[in-house]
Amino acid sequence: STDLTSTVGYDSIIQHLNDGRKNCKEFEDFLKERAIIEEKYGKELINLSKKKPCGQSELNTLKRSLDVFKQQIENVGQGHIQLAQTLREEAKKMEDFREKQKLHRKKIELIMEAIHKNRNLQYKKTMEVKANVLLFVAWWLNAANRHIGLSSTSLLSYFWQLFLKLAQTKSALEDSDRSYQQNVTTLEKIREEWQKEHIKACEFFESQECERINYFRNAVWLHVNQLSWDCVQNDEKYEDIRKSLEKCSIEKDIDYFVNARKTGSMAP
Repeated sequence: STDLTSTVGYDSIIQHLNDGRKNCKEFEDFLKERAIIEEKYGKELINLSKKKPCGQSELNTLKRSLDVFKQQIENVGQGHIQLAQTLREEAKKMEDFREKQKLHRKKIELIMEAIHKNRNLQYKKTMEVKANVLLFVAWWLNAANRHIGLSSTSLLSYFWQLFLKLAQTKSALEDSDRSYQQNVTTLEKIREEWQKEHIKACEFFESQECERINYFRNAVWLHVNQLSWDCVQNDEKYEDIRKSLEKCSIEKDIDYFVNARKTGSMAP
């Protein structure tokens, strides 16, 4: 914006950074909610495995397979509880990252707020002095215009009065003009300082935004890897169950039952 006191561009950047911080908070909350779900699911699996009977009167190889099944289901539950803790740790890391960026940004924003305030005050002061100078000029022009049609004698008398008035106000006019020029010079210095600080702030904010996007992207990537690893571990547990079931022998279990419960070698 060509308006010296406008902060529309700066405000747009700050809004974008605030939105980015909000997005990180949303992902952080997502991880926390997912952790609650995983912990609850894990505890339910453990309770199910420990408390719910599952073929408890089976014998021999099938019984061993069912024992492996229940034990691994409990292990899966423990895995979900561990995953919940991991997700909470990742959420805490995201929170720490957000707060770190917030603190760093606050320093820059305080500098920018101060320089905006100083710039606006100086601009206002300059415009007030300018208005006073223009008021002097307008008064003299209006006075002259009102007496353009007078006779030479009257006009001479008028200009003599005007000269006296001018002598009285000349010093004030010069002071006002000098003050205006000084304020313009000061305002230009402040404008240059503001521009330098604005550029430094933009470069800092851009660096923070690059860091935030990279951190956010890596956090999501890590989260997906954690879920994939959990699935791999679960599949290993389920593979143990399949291997145990492969060892289950129908013939051996029948023979085991016959040998354990036989009442004799001859039919009644």
